[in-house]
Amino acid sequence: MERSPAAPAPVEVPKFFVCPITLEVMRDPVTLSSGITYDRDSIERWLFTDGHGDCPVTKLSLGADDLEPTPNHTLRRLIQSWCAAHAVERFPTPRPPVDADRVAAIVDGAKKKGGGQGQQELMAALRELADIIAESDRNRRCVEGVPEAVEFLVSVVKKHAASTSSSKPLAGCGSQEEPMCGAVPDSPKACSPEEAALSILHSLKLSEASLKRVLESSDDFVDALASVLRWPSYRARTYAMHLLKAALSAMQPSRLSSASTELVEGVVMVVADRMLSPKAIKVALHVLCRLCPWGRNRIKAVEAGAVAALVELLLSDGCGGKSNGGKRAGELAAVAIDHLCGCAEGRLELVAHPAGLAVVARAATRLSPMATESAVRALHAVARHSATPAVLQEMLAVGVVARLLYLVQAGAAGDRPRERAREMLKMHVRVWRGSPCLASHLASYPC
Repeated sequence: MERSPAAPAPVEVPKFFVCPITLEVMRDPVTLSSGITYDRDSIERWLFTDGHGDCPVTKLSLGADDLEPTPNHTLRRLIQSWCAAHAVERFPTPRPPVDADRVAAIVDGAKKKGGGQGQQELMAALRELADIIAESDRNRRCVEGVPEAVEFLVSVVKKHAASTSSSKPLAGCGSQEEPMCGAVPDSPKACSPEEAALSILHSLKLSEASLKRVLESSDDFVDALASVLRWPSYRARTYAMHLLKAALSAMQPSRLSSASTELVEGVVMVVADRMLSPKAIKVALHVLCRLCPWGRNRIKAVEAGAVAALVELLLSDGCGGKSNGGKRAGELAAVAIDHLCGCAEGRLELVAHPAGLAVVARAATRLSPMATESAVRALHAVARHSATPAVLQEMLAVGVVARLLYLVQAGAAGDRPRERAREMLKMHVRVWRGSPCLASHLASYPC
């Protein structure tokens, strides 16, 4: 009877071959200033993705030099030799990390291939940059740290934004593009240089310092993004919306006050477009709320149809439903309506909409404390400054007054909304108190 061969004895891995973070054999060992060696992917995730600033083992604070840890070639060769001697899978020699010089060389080459017959070469350079960024967070930071790279990407967007008409589809895109009903993909198949550049800028997740540098060197960058909002490409418009949100957060109020009509109109168009993803619509609502408090932006938004778009958003299950961003979209829509009711034009548009007052009153009791405060403030502005007899009767007929009474009774909306609701009820007590619609609420009506 033959004996089965004995199972091979387990191989004991030397402790100094193991990464302290993953407890696995290191593929690309690098050493920090603390003297501890880690696998490159693990320590870069610790530093860049998780945002730690200390050594995982010693807890010593790390300096700027540790953002580029020193490769431990000796240890890597020992690990490779040990793997070969013990018939363990041998790890290939890692590629040298991307540095600023390589990124600058790609950008310099792309600048020379941007015109006429060089479109394919330009796209190849842009795809190479996209691949570098997608490889690791370290590479993303490296590309962001090369000013020439960011400026080049911005110039590609600006060049095509100036030459592309809003009625002319992008090359290769147009009506055949599928609407984006989900989140923004990480690595889209861009069909044109300008869309590829937008995708890369979005993937870079530019820091506030980088955005300020772009805004200082390119005064018309925001206007270029505003032009992109009129393109037929859903993907390009979504990227532009994300970049606008980041750029406006880095802008001073003085520049926000001078926002162009084209920018405000483009943002309102995105809010009103139900074919875009819920995330894109929520980003557009953030941008609208950022713009409205400054200068004449509220009036520009009203003239662009923002009130109707926001009311329709709240009507289509924006008050807590799943479509169009659900609860969060409803909150932002209520905040935006509050801003727009700060001007007479906005109040007139809200009153003129058949469902305007009703949907704002519904938002006051079905969303969050923030939405309640914004919706009640908008109704208070209407009741104080636009309270014609017809408006007061409509507020009574569509249930606004009943919801105000509910807010006063429930006391769950916070002190300020409750006081505003009580003030509105007292303000128009002569009109509303005697209505048969409120017969069951007379006992709680504030006098």
